[in-house]
Amino acid sequence: MTGTRYLVADIGATNARFGLLDAAGRLLHTRTLPCNGYPTLEAAGQAYLASAQPDAHPAEGAFAIAGPVTGDVLTMTNHPWTFSVLETCKALGLGRLEVVNDFTAVAMSIPLLAEADRLQVGDGSPVPHDVIGVIGPGTGLGVSGLIHGPGGWTALAGEGGHVTMAPVSDRESAVLDRLRRQFTHVSAERVISGQGLVNLYEALSLLDHREPEGLTPADIAGRGLDGSDATCVEALEMFCAMLGTVAGNLALTLGSRGGVYIAGGIVPRLGGFFNRSRFRERFVEKGRLRDFLGPIPTYVVTHELPAFLGLKAVLDKVA
Repeated sequence: MTGTRYLVADIGATNARFGLLDAAGRLLHTRTLPCNGYPTLEAAGQAYLASAQPDAHPAEGAFAIAGPVTGDVLTMTNHPWTFSVLETCKALGLGRLEVVNDFTAVAMSIPLLAEADRLQVGDGSPVPHDVIGVIGPGTGLGVSGLIHGPGGWTALAGEGGHVTMAPVSDRESAVLDRLRRQFTHVSAERVISGQGLVNLYEALSLLDHREPEGLTPADIAGRGLDGSDATCVEALEMFCAMLGTVAGNLALTLGSRGGVYIAGGIVPRLGGFFNRSRFRERFVEKGRLRDFLGPIPTYVVTHELPAFLGLKAVLDKVA
């Protein structure tokens, strides 16, 4: 007897990561599909199930999407997929489908992480069961938080990645001023994301009277990490510093004395560069509130699929 199976998916603007879990939450199978390779979310889900050939069709599912979850018909922020939760549930043959914001799922994973799934950056110690902040740059910038109550942990569903970005130095002011000529609103996501890294590199190049090359986020990160391009190094340093400012803002807003966790696909790949960056310094640089932020620990999430952990927690919580 095979037992209950659950279909989970972490759907970003670039990739849709699908997986099958057993009743205990163990990952049985996973596959990553390119979003642009499928006309609809339903088609991607059906292709995954066909390739996985589960020994028992999943009874229920939980999806995390990069966008606001406000009703039955949902549209992703940085990808053209629009879908109905109810119709997708039927098309995939599920008895129930829960859909949450991608960073709601990541936030729900935080209490389930082992020590090996996180790396601390800087000092600080968490206050048990206190509020936790979660932020992560990838294709976009996800933001969430966790609050503990009688029923366990509850994740906050918001769009904090679109808060207005504020400069801390004259150089940052000049960069944001140039970006304001390009965008009607320069949000945190415009500078703290994969495309944000490109925006920083191009703005810095133009400020220094150089024509920017057509570099990808991976190109800029690579040149920044190996030190082969001074502008890429500065862009990567500014990226880390600005992330520190926004993460500190999140900690102040939520009062997250349980810690702030950095997830997403970019920061875990930066390794020692991130640890040596001004991230932690900028996290605590809040004037009169420096002593409040100093004891709050900051962590980089190193688990490869934290959203899958969180999605099983979502299913269990709303069962």
